[in-house]
Amino acid sequence: MSALPLTFAEFYPRYLREHSRRGTRILHFVGTTLFLVSVVLVASTGHWGWLAAGVVAAYGFAWVGHFFMEHNRPATFQHPWFSLLGDFRLYTDLWRGREKF
Repeated sequence: MSALPLTFAEFYPRYLREHSRRGTRILHFVGTTLFLVSVVLVASTGHWGWLAAGVVAAYGFAWVGHFFMEHNRPATFQHPWFSLLGDFRLYTDLWRGREKF
């Protein structure tokens, strides 16, 4: 991803191309799930350390997919906000069956 997209609608097709392998999508799904669980744990326990653990888990799983399966750089480095939004969009699309693992 070289040029900064103007809109998320322009960014998301690129995001999907960089997340085309099944293993990458599974790792992103697991990482995002762990992040969401950490948010619930923070809300229920009040311990903010869970949030840090969730962020580490989410990025850890995602980056393993990029570096070892996709062999590309995560979009986070160039487009952090669109990348985060893309992660959640892909996550919901996988749950809904709009995208495949």
